[in-house]
Parts: sequence; C-alpha cells; structure tokens
Amino acid sequence: MPKAAAPSRPQPKPAKEPHELSECTPRQLPPLLGASKGQLTEWVQTQQQPAYRGQQLHQWIYQKGIRSLGEVTVFSKQWRESAAHIPIGRSTLHHRSEAQDGTVKYLLRLTDGQIIETVGIPSDRRLTVCVSSQVGCAMACDFCATGKGGFVRHLACHEIVDQVLTVQEDFQERVSNIVFMGMGEPLLNIDNVLAAVRSLNEDIGIGQRSITVSTVGVPGRISQLADYSLQVTLAVSLHASNQLLREQLVPSAKHYRLEALMADCRQYVAQTGRRVTFEYVVLAGFNDKPEHALELAQILRGFQSHVNLIPYNPINEADYQRPSAQQLQIFLQILQRHKVAASVRQSRGLDRDAACGQLRASQLEDASNTYT
Repeated sequence: MPKAAAPSRPQPKPAKEPHELSECTPRQLPPLLGASKGQLTEWVQTQQQPAYRGQQLHQWIYQKGIRSLGEVTVFSKQWRESAAHIPIGRSTLHHRSEAQDGTVKYLLRLTDGQIIETVGIPSDRRLTVCVSSQVGCAMACDFCATGKGGFVRHLACHEIVDQVLTVQEDFQERVSNIVFMGMGEPLLNIDNVLAAVRSLNEDIGIGQRSITVSTVGVPGRISQLADYSLQVTLAVSLHASNQLLREQLVPSAKHYRLEALMADCRQYVAQTGRRVTFEYVVLAGFNDKPEHALELAQILRGFQSHVNLIPYNPINEADYQRPSAQQLQIFLQILQRHKVAASVRQSRGLDRDAACGQLRASQLEDASNTYT
C-alpha cells in the first residue's frame, strides 16, 4: 500500500506592509496613562499649555509614576490645581501577598470597583510582570480559577499599563519582561492589548522581544496578530495532545479544533519567522501519560516551537492534582527524545495562592462570607 502523502506546510503569505499599532484604544483622553508623547503634546495644547509640556508630562507619568496632575511641579500651581481632577488612570492597591521565593501577587482595585490580579516575579537580573487583560475570563477552562469566576469586562489600555508601573514602583526596580498570562484571554481584547504593547514598548521602554502574549486560541486572532509583524512571543495554551482531551479542559476547543489551531500557528511561524511557545499544564493522571507525550511530539514534529511544561497548581474549584516530579521528567524526556524543544517551568509563589485568579477568588470569597 502506498504511503499517505505528508500534509503540506502552509506557505508564507505574500509580503505586505505590517499593520501599525495604534497609539491608544479608541477613546478620548483622559485617562492619560497609555497615551504616547505625541498625544500628550496635543492634549496639553488643548489645555493652553506650550507643546514642550507634553514631553514633561510624558516623563512624569511614565518615569515618575504620578497619580495626580497636582504632582507635576513643573506646571504652574494654578494649572495644577485646576487640573487635579483629571485622571491619570492609576489603580489603588487592594491587597498584597508575598511568597517565600519573593514573588508578589497584587490585587488592584479599578475605578469602577472591580478587582484584578497582577504578579511581580523576580529572578536573576530580571523582574517579570504577569499582567491581566480582562476582569475575569469567558473561556471557562476547567482547571482555571479565573475561568471559574466568569467574565466581567475587558481592561482598557491604561489599566494594563498601570499593572506594570505598580509592580515597578513596589519593587523599586525596572521591569524587564512582560507576560500576558494573568486573568483573561488577551486575544479577545486584542485592540487594548496591542495598544498596551505599544505603550509598554515605546513609553516605558520594554523591548518587544521581552513581551509574551498568551492565548488559549481564538479563531482568526492569531492571524490578526501576525499581520502586525511584532517581535513579541506568542504563547499558545495547548494543555492537551488530542482533540478529545482538549475539549474536556477548554470548552472553546469544540468550536476551534486542535488541527485548525495548529494550522494557524504554523502559518504564524511562516509569516513572522518567530517561533511559538506552547504552554502545557500537566495534570496528574489526566494528560501526563507517556502516550500523551508521544502524541504531542507527533503534533509538533518539524515545528519551530518550544514547549513549557507547567506542573498544575491545585485550586479548590477543580479536582485535578499536581503531577509528581518523576512523571514530569518522563514526559519531558519523551519530548526531548523526539527532538521537541521543551522545559519544565519552575513554579513560583506556591505558598501564596499561586494559580491564576486564585488570590482574587479567595479574597472575594472572604469578603462575601463577611457580609452574609
């Protein structure tokens, strides 16, 4: 019997001009956070201030971290008093929790009272911030504390950028890396996420190669991201080696099948020349068997990618358990034996509600119990 023909690889799309990142989301200033130097210059002129004040305001917002225009002492006292009510766009700290390894989780209260999580993760010569892109999440992944809480709303550009400034100020250290792996599905809020990427890169000075945008997979959005030809890292939350397992973990997989997701990822690599990172949360007795590792290796054969194996952080709302170190190593060795680049991600903050959305959920539950 003749061998079946190997599936053809997607060809790169014809060369075209990449899309440009917008300077901010479609909104009127203020809030001022998230605005570019050019936008701030235009805005100060509407306030009857000379154009050079825009550059000064940009410095005070992004380098000095002001929370009120009343703090900008280079402006006249009269103007500061008259403009003090104009919002910068900063949140307030609701709760701070520090783990033994130095990881710090923050609950930030937004102006409408909603609570979001962000995380500061220090390591050798690095300070990484894990930012949220939504209040809650609509994807409802079965193992995720955020998904169990449901979706409330998208975060605006300034609410994303504020998380990074908050961590930077608390650590008194420059943030070096950003991962969009907090609450929410970033590609469902793609306009505000891309605007935040522009601001983090151009206004705060974080290189695009130090920014990772994570997604569980949204039809059409990976190709949309590719059209911008960014230098950011795309991380796809795979979590399963076949369609049946993935549907059990990720409800949206029923409408965006594994083969379609992988085809979009291959096209992303072909179009951008950037490798894709695949996130694989390892759940004991569920997706951690040798046959799952072999399936995953088959899916990723010849793929420009890297696999992050993430030992599960248990939550009260789900019955999944953390895998043993031995099982993780067996899984990793199978991937490596089949020439798949992979590593085990070190868990951080295990003694302080490490799972995404876990601290927020526990705090909201405590507040609910207090008033019932």
